[in-house]
Amino acid sequence: MDFRLLATVFSTVFIAELGDKTQLATLLYASDASHPKLTVFIGAASALVLTTAIGVIGGAAISEIVSPRVLRWVAGLGFVGVGVWVLMSAE
Repeated sequence: MDFRLLATVFSTVFIAELGDKTQLATLLYASDASHPKLTVFIGAASALVLTTAIGVIGGAAISEIVSPRVLRWVAGLGFVGVGVWVLMSAE
């Protein structure tokens, strides 16, 4: 196992997930006293694992068709596009 890659992926995903709508939804479920905290944790963790699995499988399939260089460019342009959109829509 490549522990450097593991640490990079972990830290990138961890930072990206902080304060997003998934975390806020989980926080709201957990704040309700009638919801068992373990059930909320297992539900949220399972959803994140499944979406990550879909991302890994999808990325592996796409990389068979499209070159990694093109994927990096598309991803980079996508992030820039989202950033420009956020800045333009800010009031």
